[in-house]
Amino acid sequence: MFHKILIANRGEIAVRIIRACREMGIATVAVYSEADKDSLHAMLADEAICIGPAPSSDSYLNMESILSATVATKADAIHPGFGFLSENSKFVTLCQKCNITFIGPPADVMDRMGNKSEARNTMVAAGVPVVPGTKDPIHDVETGKRMAEEIGYPIMIKAASGGGGKGMRIARGPEEFEANFLNAQRESVSGFSDDTMYLERYVERPRHIEFQILADTHGNVVHLGERDCSIQRRHQKLIEESPCAVLSDSLRAEMGEAAVKAAKAAGYVNAGTIEFLLDSQNRYYFIEMNTRIQVEHGVTEMVTGLDLIKEQIRIAAGEPLSFSQEDVVIRGHAIECRINAEDPSRHFMPCPGTITNLHLPGGNGVRVDSAIYSGYQIPPYYDSMIGKLIVHDIDRPSAIRKMLSALGEVIVEGVNTNVDFQFAILENENFQSGHTDTGFIEENFDD
Repeated sequence: MFHKILIANRGEIAVRIIRACREMGIATVAVYSEADKDSLHAMLADEAICIGPAPSSDSYLNMESILSATVATKADAIHPGFGFLSENSKFVTLCQKCNITFIGPPADVMDRMGNKSEARNTMVAAGVPVVPGTKDPIHDVETGKRMAEEIGYPIMIKAASGGGGKGMRIARGPEEFEANFLNAQRESVSGFSDDTMYLERYVERPRHIEFQILADTHGNVVHLGERDCSIQRRHQKLIEESPCAVLSDSLRAEMGEAAVKAAKAAGYVNAGTIEFLLDSQNRYYFIEMNTRIQVEHGVTEMVTGLDLIKEQIRIAAGEPLSFSQEDVVIRGHAIECRINAEDPSRHFMPCPGTITNLHLPGGNGVRVDSAIYSGYQIPPYYDSMIGKLIVHDIDRPSAIRKMLSALGEVIVEGVNTNVDFQFAILENENFQSGHTDTGFIEENFDD
């Protein structure tokens, strides 16, 4: 087992990893930017090192600084969390050259599955259903137009290296294609330094269902059930829950088997998610794989009783999975609400600032993953998510009531948050009845 792990991240996920390491008896190193000098993760770790100025490009994305900090502190592994360098194969390769274990998949697997076009081709070869789309990368509008006509409209235009909703546009007809393609491509170049695009037929009103998988270095692969991530705004998830309200036991088993097959086809190791679209006829299609721990991993932890961060660390240390697929049992229902420092009344504008008063809920089946505290100054340089509120109960109606109760206890003064908006979603009749899809926000909230 590792002696010391450096956490190459910030905020709630860094705190989450530090806590898991503490429980395993592993020392921790936090890295922080100048803007995060008073951050909770820097206070909780055994050691903390400043790695650069506030912009993430100069700090949390600075590979040289992070590797130097790892060597200087004699850490033997790096946990990347999610975002930042968590899906950067160049960083994984550099870790390997420095004899540092990267807690995640190998670089070649990350490349294969991180590139959405190549991932699609891998799934086709493995017999996993995919949305009809292009097999080869596209770099220019004319090629894209020709392929869109062959696939059929509406078309989803996606950046091959994209993620987090960036580099994505929908063209419902030929007249919309050129402008949307160029806008998505510009966003891809800006965000990922890659102009490679691919096209998929746009599936109307689908659910976004992802399966959590774990794979060790001994060839064992299991899935831990699904999460319904359909409640999204501009492709950014707001609420996640497990299990999905509309999956039958037989369909769940079939999709889970497909997820395991997908992971095996990719030669995957560590924790990851296989993401599907589920249409109104219960037909499912692979869309992508996330080669890292997910923001919403806590939902799966609540219904399975497993600690995914600890499992990641054990796998990276070379240990085999301590359980089989038959040992995985889903109990009850869990829901997660992402709490963001933003103002929904002003088009969800981020709201950095100082938290002057804070109260977070607790109680049986209530979990808060956060790095904020009273007096904490939310910096303007990073994602607006300041916490995740997760609840667990015997069934979905009970979990919804528990989440409403817990949200009612959240007090964050000094900055605006999306708590009231989360209330509105949970109280919505369509949400409560399970009539949701990825267009839920646009269809139920006109502004």
